[in-house]
Amino acid sequence: MMESWTKASSQNVDHPVADKPSAVPFAVTILGSGSASPALDRHQTAQLVTYSNDHFLIDCGEGTQYRLIEQRARPSRLKYIFISHLHGDHYFGLMPLLSSLNMGGRTEDLYLFGPHGLDEIITTTFRVSNGQFFFPLHFQAVDAHQPAQLLDLPNLTVESIPLDHGIGCTGFLFREKQPKPKLLREKLPADIPVSVLKALKEGLDVLDEAGQPLFLATDYTTPGPKPRAYAYCSDTRYNERIIEQIQGVDLLYHEATFRDDNGLRASEVHHCTARQAGQLAQKANVGQLLIGHFSSRYKVFDEFLVEAQDEFPATELAIEGQSFTV
Repeated sequence: MMESWTKASSQNVDHPVADKPSAVPFAVTILGSGSASPALDRHQTAQLVTYSNDHFLIDCGEGTQYRLIEQRARPSRLKYIFISHLHGDHYFGLMPLLSSLNMGGRTEDLYLFGPHGLDEIITTTFRVSNGQFFFPLHFQAVDAHQPAQLLDLPNLTVESIPLDHGIGCTGFLFREKQPKPKLLREKLPADIPVSVLKALKEGLDVLDEAGQPLFLATDYTTPGPKPRAYAYCSDTRYNERIIEQIQGVDLLYHEATFRDDNGLRASEVHHCTARQAGQLAQKANVGQLLIGHFSSRYKVFDEFLVEAQDEFPATELAIEGQSFTV
């Protein structure tokens, strides 16, 4: 029995924990960019997002734990896992990953966000195999029809993005909070109290006992770098309803299962073409587009890139093993 399995409340999970370059690492590593049918040298959907010291796994297709090891990303460092929907190519690698973490002696909390029913799948799998968790696993069901904030970390939030895929499916939006101002230390007295430095770094003015300004934040700081954002959208038909939510993100990953030659098929099975992904990126005014989730019927992907770049030149293929800086 899984005594350590717990359900998080329906509220957001709170954890203590660009125009200008930012010192905080923010990157996306492509672990798998294939679609449902298996193909040699192509893996099912999974991505690793790193922000500062936090590691987030988005989707967990078959073999994801091997892909993490290949990228020298220790699965034990994962703290948050997001599952977009309950088609197997997006979560069939989750149970083996959880089992390996369990056998590896994990004791740290793990936070899992996914569709209604995912908790039942995990509970049943471990019950019939007489399994037991030795670390706290917290599950929060995600509403596939309404956008919601899922995580509120000190410097980053994660929101769900409702998609159009026949069954409940969500994307995920990682948005950096406004970085704090940078102190202009050369303009400050050497003996200035630490309390004043802290206030200025928070963007606060420092006043004397009479309420008169001693140090104005605008005089002794420069604004922090522009906040960055990454949006993950797979799987979905072409859906302009998400444009407002993803408007202006620095990096957008959008599925492009088919090319123009299978445009009708794409709509029938609730997927997109590469051209449609480019059109959406252009309308959302994003900084850069990554396309992936390629159908196994295609063996080369040059034409995917051509069709997407016809609509949005700043497009790249989501090549497995590559990392992209947000």
